[in-house]
Amino acid sequence: MFQSLGRALAAFLTRPDPKHQPIATSEPEVLLPALRRGDVLLVEGSSRVSSAIKYLTQSTWSHAALYVGEAMPPGHQGKPTPSLLEADMRDGVRLVALEHYAQFHTRICRPVGLKVADIDTLIDYAKTKVGHQYDLKNIIDLLRYLVPTPPVPQRWRRRLIALGSGDPTQAICSSLIAKTFQSVRYPILPVVKKSRYGDPAIARLGDEVLHIRHHSLFTPRDFDVSPFFEIVKPRLAAGFDPYALIWADTIDRESLN
Repeated sequence: MFQSLGRALAAFLTRPDPKHQPIATSEPEVLLPALRRGDVLLVEGSSRVSSAIKYLTQSTWSHAALYVGEAMPPGHQGKPTPSLLEADMRDGVRLVALEHYAQFHTRICRPVGLKVADIDTLIDYAKTKVGHQYDLKNIIDLLRYLVPTPPVPQRWRRRLIALGSGDPTQAICSSLIAKTFQSVRYPILPVVKKSRYGDPAIARLGDEVLHIRHHSLFTPRDFDVSPFFEIVKPRLAAGFDPYALIWADTIDRESLN
């Protein structure tokens, strides 16, 4: 009974808001050439749960997906297509075609310095999770998102996202992406402390030592603000020339002349 109720509640929370008009800042034909395997694509969603995540994290971004390159998402016909791997509250871990987010505001966050072998490893790790279905019978984990702007002090908001018994929490935050990068020990927003050890084999006294945060505490915003991920602007990556732009007022002036 609780599982059925949880699925109904998840369907309500993830339903797009018809009043929200997403703005595609990068057309698909510009976005695709800028992407590389292993990139994290942040998305500004329009559902009720998206609104709650954006409010709790004080960020534009409510969703994160991993670009895995050519794949065959369920229901896709023909040749493999550019695809993303993501965690969905209703459908669990799944592959979706890149065009699924063609009309959304997105941002590319790129890990820097990873070897091709490590990128292959993290993508293979993420793909092993495809098909995982989240247990949604814990209604308490889902009810918190019925209020898009809960009256919670700012210092507690990140903890509110991580609050809960597990599965529904992992389904709506960036746990899957965080665990994927932790599988190859790539930093996102680690806790940095000065070393208290003098053993050069471990770290010199005073060196910065990274401590892994628990994956349930990560949010889409963290990939944006992380000092270890490069922000890629598709239009700039394609070669931007400000002098080649055609402005409407210029056209009007030339028409009058």
